[in-house]
Amino acid sequence: MFSYEKVSCSMQTILKNIEKEGLVVFDGDCQVTVQQIVQARSRLRTVVHRTPLQHSNTFSAMTGTDLYMKLENLQKTGAFKLRGAYNKLALLSEAERKNGVITASAGNHAQGVACAAAAFGIASTVFMPETAPLSKKAATENYGSRVVLTGCNYDEAFAAAQNAAVESGAVFVHAFDDPDIIAGQGTIGLDIMDELPDAEAIVVPIGGGGLISGIALAAKTINPNIQIIGVQPEQSNAAALSWRSKQLEQIAAPMSIADGLNVKRPGEITFPLIDRLVDDVVTVPEHAIMHAMRLYLERAKLLVEGAGAISLAALIDGCGYLKGKRTVVLVSGGNVDLTKIGMLTERSV
Repeated sequence: MFSYEKVSCSMQTILKNIEKEGLVVFDGDCQVTVQQIVQARSRLRTVVHRTPLQHSNTFSAMTGTDLYMKLENLQKTGAFKLRGAYNKLALLSEAERKNGVITASAGNHAQGVACAAAAFGIASTVFMPETAPLSKKAATENYGSRVVLTGCNYDEAFAAAQNAAVESGAVFVHAFDDPDIIAGQGTIGLDIMDELPDAEAIVVPIGGGGLISGIALAAKTINPNIQIIGVQPEQSNAAALSWRSKQLEQIAAPMSIADGLNVKRPGEITFPLIDRLVDDVVTVPEHAIMHAMRLYLERAKLLVEGAGAISLAALIDGCGYLKGKRTVVLVSGGNVDLTKIGMLTERSV
């Protein structure tokens, strides 16, 4: 059983690897370090669940890999997002906390910010796109946040939230493009490497890139040879396009059942990390995502949302170069809108 008390890679080893690989300094304002990730884990150790890293014989056979699932769908709030949100709010000054926080989210970041804000006694407002799942809106309100529904997608809600933050003086908490958010999400990479130090690959969903950036930085600092594979929906593929062209690309209308990944472009901070540390970014069709969601239900008895199921979808749909490798799929969340779950029973997907 994993324990935060038992850390297989000492800080000294981490620092040596940072020096050796030169993974600290990035172009422009992109300055995220493994020290920040280690410090974030210290803050989070009594806050977040120690989610299982569970081996699956069934999915190993299906994919031809030695497959482990990092089950962040079992995290508090039902997704990994609490890690980054709590780390960010923990670092705010007292003056900043008094002004409250504002964020934009399709749902999971909203719940993470709402939960963290409640823990610190901070007033919070969340802007969500009008297409956000009702279950995520209700859960966010239950944590005590005020929810404002606006816009057709994350980016439109984001613009409205930024304007509101400027007008009110509240702190804007970015869903992914913030060093403190990235460091919080990166604690997952440390957890994986602590418990499975001989992992050969980690497959991670990409929306704006905060999750994969933090995991890649943590994991590659400890083992520079580990492969980090990003996955996006075919219909929401801005990060994939950016990774291939080596420059930030934007798409007009991201729209996928993996609603947490519906972002028009990756972040200014996250993209240099993705560009430097991620080995491949693949895309999968909608039917493959729904198929993976159904497999989690049928074979693993796990309720997994589209963004959480996409890593398994990528292994089933392709990624032949991972055959035979000890591979971790990041199951990033389990907040499924139950009004739409009937589509998973359609055998055409």
